[in-house]
Amino acid sequence: MFVDVHAHLDDEAFDTDRQEMIKKIEKAGIIVVNAGSDMASSRFSVKLAEEFDFIYACVGIHPHEAKKVEKDYLTELEELAKSPKVIAIGEIGLDYYYGSSEKDAQQKVFREQIELAKSLNLPVVVHDRDAHKDTADILKNIKPERGLMHCYSGSLEMAQEFIEMNFYFSFGGVITFKNAKRPKEVAAKLPSDRILLETDCPYMSPEPYRGKRNDPTRIPIIAAQMAALRGVMLEEIERITYSNFNRLFITR
Repeated sequence: MFVDVHAHLDDEAFDTDRQEMIKKIEKAGIIVVNAGSDMASSRFSVKLAEEFDFIYACVGIHPHEAKKVEKDYLTELEELAKSPKVIAIGEIGLDYYYGSSEKDAQQKVFREQIELAKSLNLPVVVHDRDAHKDTADILKNIKPERGLMHCYSGSLEMAQEFIEMNFYFSFGGVITFKNAKRPKEVAAKLPSDRILLETDCPYMSPEPYRGKRNDPTRIPIIAAQMAALRGVMLEEIERITYSNFNRLFITR
Protein backbone atom coordinates (compact mmCIF):
# COMPACT_ATOMS: atom_id res chain seq x y z
CA MET A 1 0.00 0.00 0.00
CA PHE A 2 1.30 3.46 -0.94
CA VAL A 3 1.24 6.38 1.50
CA ASP A 4 1.36 10.08 0.68
CA VAL A 5 2.79 11.43 3.93
CA HIS A 6 2.34 15.10 3.07
CA ALA A 7 -0.65 16.50 1.21
CA HIS A 8 -2.83 19.61 1.33
CA LEU A 9 -6.25 18.42 0.21
CA ASP A 10 -7.70 21.38 2.11
CA ASP A 11 -6.09 23.77 -0.39
CA GLU A 12 -8.42 25.94 -2.46
CA ALA A 13 -7.08 24.23 -5.58
CA PHE A 14 -9.38 21.32 -4.66
CA ASP A 15 -12.46 23.40 -3.85
CA THR A 16 -14.27 22.54 -7.07
CA ASP A 17 -13.74 18.76 -7.02
CA ARG A 18 -12.51 17.72 -3.57
CA GLN A 19 -15.02 14.91 -3.06
CA GLU A 20 -14.36 13.49 -6.53
CA MET A 21 -10.61 13.60 -5.87
CA ILE A 22 -11.02 11.85 -2.54
CA LYS A 23 -12.99 9.09 -4.27
CA LYS A 24 -10.13 8.67 -6.78
CA ILE A 25 -7.62 8.43 -3.94
CA GLU A 26 -9.73 5.82 -2.19
CA LYS A 27 -10.11 3.81 -5.40
CA ALA A 28 -6.32 3.93 -5.88
CA GLY A 29 -5.86 2.53 -2.36
CA ILE A 30 -3.58 5.32 -1.19
CA ILE A 31 -3.28 6.47 2.43
CA VAL A 32 -2.96 10.25 2.84
CA VAL A 33 -1.56 12.38 5.65
CA ASN A 34 -3.03 15.87 5.31
CA ALA A 35 -0.84 18.58 6.83
CA GLY A 36 -2.12 21.73 8.48
CA SER A 37 -0.37 25.03 7.84
CA ASP A 38 -2.51 27.36 9.97
CA MET A 39 -5.45 26.98 12.34
CA ALA A 40 -8.06 26.89 9.58
CA SER A 41 -6.27 24.21 7.56
CA SER A 42 -5.52 22.24 10.73
CA ARG A 43 -9.22 22.17 11.59
CA PHE A 44 -10.05 21.16 8.01
CA SER A 45 -7.43 18.40 8.11
CA VAL A 46 -8.95 16.92 11.26
CA LYS A 47 -12.43 17.09 9.70
CA LEU A 48 -11.25 15.25 6.59
CA ALA A 49 -9.41 12.63 8.63
CA GLU A 50 -12.41 11.93 10.83
CA GLU A 51 -14.64 11.56 7.77
CA PHE A 52 -12.40 9.18 5.78
CA ASP A 53 -10.58 6.23 7.32
CA PHE A 54 -7.67 6.37 4.80
CA ILE A 55 -6.87 10.02 5.64
CA TYR A 56 -4.85 11.10 8.68
CA ALA A 57 -4.12 14.62 9.89
CA CYS A 58 -1.26 16.77 11.11
CA VAL A 59 -2.02 20.03 12.91
CA GLY A 60 0.38 22.94 13.09
CA ILE A 61 1.47 26.41 12.08
CA HIS A 62 3.69 26.81 9.00
CA PRO A 63 6.57 29.30 9.37
CA HIS A 64 4.90 31.64 6.88
CA GLU A 65 2.03 32.00 9.35
CA ALA A 66 4.15 32.42 12.50
CA LYS A 67 3.58 36.16 12.81
CA LYS A 68 -0.20 35.69 12.74
CA VAL A 69 -0.68 33.25 15.62
CA GLU A 70 -3.13 34.06 18.39
CA LYS A 71 -2.04 33.88 22.04
CA ASP A 72 -4.04 30.69 22.62
CA TYR A 73 -2.99 28.89 19.43
CA LEU A 74 -1.16 26.14 21.32
CA THR A 75 -4.26 25.40 23.36
CA GLU A 76 -6.32 24.93 20.21
CA LEU A 77 -3.65 22.77 18.58
CA GLU A 78 -3.57 20.58 21.67
CA GLU A 79 -7.35 20.27 21.58
CA LEU A 80 -7.30 19.30 17.88
CA ALA A 81 -4.55 16.77 18.59
CA LYS A 82 -6.92 14.86 20.88
CA SER A 83 -8.52 13.36 17.78
CA PRO A 84 -7.23 9.79 17.27
CA LYS A 85 -6.75 10.64 13.59
CA VAL A 86 -4.13 13.32 14.38
CA ILE A 87 -0.75 11.64 14.07
CA ALA A 88 1.74 14.55 14.12
CA ILE A 89 2.33 18.21 14.81
CA GLY A 90 3.05 19.85 11.48
CA GLU A 91 3.74 21.42 9.15
CA ILE A 92 6.12 23.43 11.33
CA GLY A 93 9.63 24.76 10.89
CA LEU A 94 11.63 27.60 9.39
CA ASP A 95 11.56 29.25 5.95
CA TYR A 96 14.07 32.02 5.33
CA TYR A 97 13.56 31.99 1.54
CA TYR A 98 10.35 34.01 1.40
CA GLY A 99 10.63 35.90 4.68
CA SER A 100 6.86 35.91 5.18
CA SER A 101 7.45 36.03 8.94
CA GLU A 102 10.42 37.43 10.85
CA LYS A 103 13.06 34.91 11.88
CA ASP A 104 12.47 35.50 15.59
CA ALA A 105 8.74 34.84 15.22
CA GLN A 106 9.38 31.69 13.18
CA GLN A 107 11.85 30.32 15.69
CA LYS A 108 9.60 31.04 18.67
CA VAL A 109 6.57 29.32 17.14
CA PHE A 110 8.73 26.42 15.94
CA ARG A 111 10.13 25.85 19.43
CA GLU A 112 6.72 26.06 21.06
CA GLN A 113 5.23 23.49 18.69
CA ILE A 114 8.11 21.06 19.17
CA GLU A 115 7.55 21.29 22.91
CA LEU A 116 3.84 20.60 22.36
CA ALA A 117 4.63 17.54 20.25
CA LYS A 118 6.94 16.23 22.96
CA SER A 119 4.26 16.65 25.61
CA LEU A 120 1.79 14.71 23.43
CA ASN A 121 4.30 12.05 22.34
CA LEU A 122 3.67 12.95 18.70
CA PRO A 123 6.23 13.27 15.90
CA VAL A 124 6.91 16.61 14.23
CA VAL A 125 6.68 17.27 10.48
CA VAL A 126 9.32 19.85 9.64
CA HIS A 127 9.51 22.38 6.82
CA ASP A 128 13.06 23.66 6.29
CA ARG A 129 13.92 26.05 3.49
CA ASP A 130 17.18 27.98 3.47
CA ALA A 131 17.36 27.52 7.23
CA HIS A 132 19.24 24.25 7.66
CA LYS A 133 21.55 25.31 10.50
CA ASP A 134 18.90 27.01 12.63
CA THR A 135 16.46 24.15 12.05
CA ALA A 136 19.04 21.58 13.14
CA ASP A 137 20.16 23.66 16.13
CA ILE A 138 16.60 24.07 17.45
CA LEU A 139 15.83 20.37 17.00
CA LYS A 140 19.05 19.36 18.74
CA ASN A 141 18.26 21.69 21.63
CA ILE A 142 14.66 20.57 22.23
CA LYS A 143 15.02 16.95 21.06
CA PRO A 144 11.60 15.84 19.82
CA GLU A 145 10.91 12.12 20.13
CA ARG A 146 10.91 11.59 16.36
CA GLY A 147 10.06 13.45 13.20
CA LEU A 148 9.89 13.86 9.45
CA MET A 149 11.88 16.23 7.29
CA HIS A 150 9.25 17.00 4.67
CA CYS A 151 10.40 17.50 1.07
CA TYR A 152 14.00 17.12 2.24
CA SER A 153 16.45 19.34 0.35
CA GLY A 154 19.56 19.13 2.51
CA SER A 155 22.76 17.17 2.04
CA LEU A 156 23.47 13.55 2.85
CA GLU A 157 25.83 14.69 5.60
CA MET A 158 23.15 16.82 7.25
CA ALA A 159 20.68 13.97 6.89
CA GLN A 160 22.92 11.92 9.15
CA GLU A 161 22.53 14.56 11.87
CA PHE A 162 18.76 14.25 11.60
CA ILE A 163 18.91 10.44 11.61
CA GLU A 164 20.73 10.64 14.94
CA MET A 165 17.68 12.57 16.19
CA ASN A 166 15.34 9.80 14.95
CA PHE A 167 14.14 11.60 11.84
CA TYR A 168 12.77 10.28 8.56
CA PHE A 169 12.81 11.96 5.13
CA SER A 170 10.07 12.31 2.53
CA PHE A 171 10.61 12.92 -1.17
CA GLY A 172 8.16 14.15 -3.77
CA GLY A 173 7.95 15.10 -7.42
CA VAL A 174 11.31 16.90 -7.30
CA ILE A 175 13.17 13.60 -7.64
CA THR A 176 11.62 13.16 -11.10
CA PHE A 177 13.05 16.50 -12.33
CA LYS A 178 16.10 16.25 -14.59
CA ASN A 179 18.10 18.95 -12.78
CA ALA A 180 17.40 17.74 -9.23
CA LYS A 181 20.87 16.32 -8.68
CA ARG A 182 21.16 16.55 -4.88
CA PRO A 183 17.64 15.31 -3.99
CA LYS A 184 18.17 12.35 -6.28
CA GLU A 185 21.55 11.55 -4.72
CA VAL A 186 20.17 11.75 -1.19
CA ALA A 187 17.06 9.72 -2.05
CA ALA A 188 19.29 7.05 -3.55
CA LYS A 189 21.67 6.76 -0.61
CA LEU A 190 19.63 7.20 2.57
CA PRO A 191 19.04 4.06 4.66
CA SER A 192 15.92 2.27 3.46
CA ASP A 193 14.31 2.45 6.89
CA ARG A 194 14.26 6.28 6.72
CA ILE A 195 12.59 7.07 3.37
CA LEU A 196 8.99 8.09 2.72
CA LEU A 197 6.97 9.44 -0.22
CA GLU A 198 4.92 12.62 -0.52
CA THR A 199 3.20 14.80 -3.10
CA ASP A 200 2.94 18.13 -1.23
CA CYS A 201 -0.13 18.51 -3.43
CA PRO A 202 -1.41 20.61 -5.04
CA TYR A 203 2.22 21.63 -5.58
CA MET A 204 5.28 19.93 -7.09
CA SER A 205 3.73 17.53 -9.60
CA PRO A 206 6.16 14.91 -10.87
CA GLU A 207 7.13 14.60 -14.50
CA PRO A 208 5.33 14.38 -16.91
CA TYR A 209 2.76 16.49 -15.03
CA ARG A 210 5.11 19.24 -13.88
CA GLY A 211 3.30 22.57 -13.68
CA LYS A 212 -0.11 20.98 -13.28
CA ARG A 213 -2.10 20.44 -10.08
CA ASN A 214 -0.64 17.58 -8.09
CA ASP A 215 -2.63 14.99 -6.13
CA PRO A 216 -2.00 11.80 -4.11
CA THR A 217 -2.81 9.46 -7.02
CA ARG A 218 0.61 10.41 -8.45
CA ILE A 219 2.49 8.80 -5.57
CA PRO A 220 3.21 5.66 -7.68
CA ILE A 221 5.08 7.85 -10.19
CA ILE A 222 7.31 9.19 -7.43
CA ALA A 223 7.71 5.68 -6.02
CA ALA A 224 8.81 4.38 -9.43
CA GLN A 225 11.51 7.06 -9.61
CA MET A 226 12.63 6.20 -6.08
CA ALA A 227 12.87 2.54 -7.09
CA ALA A 228 14.96 3.43 -10.15
CA LEU A 229 17.30 5.63 -8.10
CA ARG A 230 17.82 2.89 -5.52
CA GLY A 231 17.99 0.02 -8.00
CA VAL A 232 15.11 -1.96 -6.50
CA MET A 233 11.67 -3.12 -7.57
CA LEU A 234 8.67 -0.80 -7.21
CA GLU A 235 7.09 -3.30 -4.84
CA GLU A 236 10.06 -2.96 -2.50
CA ILE A 237 9.59 0.81 -2.28
CA GLU A 238 5.90 0.30 -1.60
CA ARG A 239 6.69 -2.18 1.17
CA ILE A 240 9.41 -0.23 2.95
CA THR A 241 7.67 3.16 2.80
CA TYR A 242 4.47 1.68 4.20
CA SER A 243 6.49 0.07 6.99
CA ASN A 244 8.30 3.36 7.68
CA PHE A 245 4.97 5.23 7.79
CA ASN A 246 3.67 2.88 10.45
CA ARG A 247 6.89 3.07 12.48
CA LEU A 248 7.02 6.86 12.45
CA PHE A 249 3.37 7.84 12.77
CA ILE A 250 1.22 4.98 14.00
CA THR A 251 3.32 3.23 16.62
CA ARG A 252 3.38 5.15 19.90
